[in-house]
Amino acid sequence: MNSLTKPTKLQHGDKVAIVSLSSGCAGDNDIKLRYNLGIQRLLTEFGLEGIAMPNSLKGSKYIYENPKARADDLMEAFHRKDIKAIISNIGGEESIRILPYIDLNTIKNNPKIYMGYSDSTTTHFICYKCGLSSFYGPALLSDFAENVQMFDYTKHWIFKTLFDSKEIGLINPALEWTCERLEWSDSANNSIRRKMSPNTGLEFIQGSGLVKGHLLGGCLNVIDRLRGTDIFPKSDAWEGAILFIETSESKPSPMHFRYWIRSLATIGILQKINGIIVGKPYDNCYYEEYKEEIINIVKGEEGMSELPIVFNLNFGHTSPMFILPYGALAEIDCDNKFFKILENGVL
Repeated sequence: MNSLTKPTKLQHGDKVAIVSLSSGCAGDNDIKLRYNLGIQRLLTEFGLEGIAMPNSLKGSKYIYENPKARADDLMEAFHRKDIKAIISNIGGEESIRILPYIDLNTIKNNPKIYMGYSDSTTTHFICYKCGLSSFYGPALLSDFAENVQMFDYTKHWIFKTLFDSKEIGLINPALEWTCERLEWSDSANNSIRRKMSPNTGLEFIQGSGLVKGHLLGGCLNVIDRLRGTDIFPKSDAWEGAILFIETSESKPSPMHFRYWIRSLATIGILQKINGIIVGKPYDNCYYEEYKEEIINIVKGEEGMSELPIVFNLNFGHTSPMFILPYGALAEIDCDNKFFKILENGVL
């Protein structure tokens, strides 16, 4: 794999573009308070100035009907010299519709931080095609605007990954987690802390020894619908990778999870990678079933009994979360039970 361009680290006072590339709910009247809270947290917690791109707050109906306007916002955010990073408001389900309107050269010629998760997998694959390392991590509405206060774990990894040019290092699991859903449209919920559950930590469900590889992956739901598009990473991009995968709040059934993992084997990805890390399933739904499905396919169907698989990491559709920089060299140590990111995310 060719190494990716790493963007410049964030500093106090930097301007950050906020985009709506899939769902447009940030602009809906009943969600605007949540959006404003996220913008306030960018400033008070990180010293960053959030800048709404021109179409990002026009509401769900407009955003759905105008995929070109979403892409225009992304292009403007990359093009503007005063913008140092781009953060998605939230995911959604159809950012794939922006693909015809993306100018890859704009991204190639203006490398900077892009961060989001879930349906943002689409934008991450766009960045990957452009040779830019982007960041699978917090979104504005779900994480910066967390009820009452941001999680210290999430804040730590934002500072460590985006503001610090040193090696990211050992990823310790969060002590607690939550997926409790308190409706954002009810402003009274902003003053209620979500219920937390003790975390059981990383599960090394297969493999032995130590492997290294560059990070590549995303939300399985989205990876599946991107297969066959021009932005899906080419075959050689997966060679020697550590694949990271997770599932969405739709709680896909074990059957769908099986189909998606099997498709990765069918197109040859599982045979090329050095290891797999799996994010905590939303609300721990199908936790044991997902483990069983991935073992049945990787070990049972494909005969890869030594491929390291680590389960229950704190990224994606769970809170709090750490951040995965695409293309960064990472390490799975099955014997000593740890996961490390061996590079810096930013310069």
